Amino acid sequence: MRLHLRFLTIVMAAAGSLCAAAFPAAARDLIILTAGAYKPVLLDLIPAYEARTGIHVEISNDTAGGVSARISRGETVDLAILPAPGLDALRKSGKIIGDSGVLLAKSGIGMVIKAGAPKPDISTVEAFKRTLLAAPSIAYIDPASGGSSGIYLAGLFQRMGIADEIRRKAVLVPGGLTASRVDNGEAALALQQVSELRAVRGVTQVGLLPDEIQNYTTYGGGIPASAANPADAKALLQWLHGDVAIKALAAWGLEKP
Repeated sequence: MRLHLRFLTIVMAAAGSLCAAAFPAAARDLIILTAGAYKPVLLDLIPAYEARTGIHVEISNDTAGGVSARISRGETVDLAILPAPGLDALRKSGKIIGDSGVLLAKSGIGMVIKAGAPKPDISTVEAFKRTLLAAPSIAYIDPASGGSSGIYLAGLFQRMGIADEIRRKAVLVPGGLTASRVDNGEAALALQQVSELRAVRGVTQVGLLPDEIQNYTTYGGGIPASAANPADAKALLQWLHGDVAIKALAAWGLEKP
């Protein structure tokens, strides 16, 4: 009886080893941590990549500052996507593998209003300023959360001399989609990276900020030193860098850098 049980134990252990060898996909799962502006592009592209490769990709997003902080803490992430200056800082600190950085997209800041509301004029800097001052409430990313658009806009309002007026009616969003605050009635208008504005229904795109005060953010991807599957992550990054992404970028108002 003991010999029979021992034989069964050996057979089960061998079967487990064979299963692990035959089904390695779980070990090849990839985790992407991205700033929000690039997330819609990933949601469009990743299903085709999974179907082509059999690799499951998990997408997580945060503000630009949040992505940097999580990578700096050594969180296990296979691919990080964030504004180029943050990516470069992580590379210099050894948190991103030195030669892995690739530029992926460029995005400007835009404005949305509630669907059906009259479109305001933002064609010039003065018109943009008048629109902001006339609006009863304005949603944008809280600069304290580390979001790149919120940090830029806070500085812009200061330079335009309207920071105090904006602060009194600001709807500060800690992360996510500012346009959702227009959709649900909390704010009359919202400002953010255009790709994130386009992710919300129930709003109307007004347009981009005037060229003189526009701020384009370039996003890049890199392989963190903490990556569990750096080889597969590098292959995915090169795929995202290729022509396959052009259509998805255009659909979300982004451009090749």
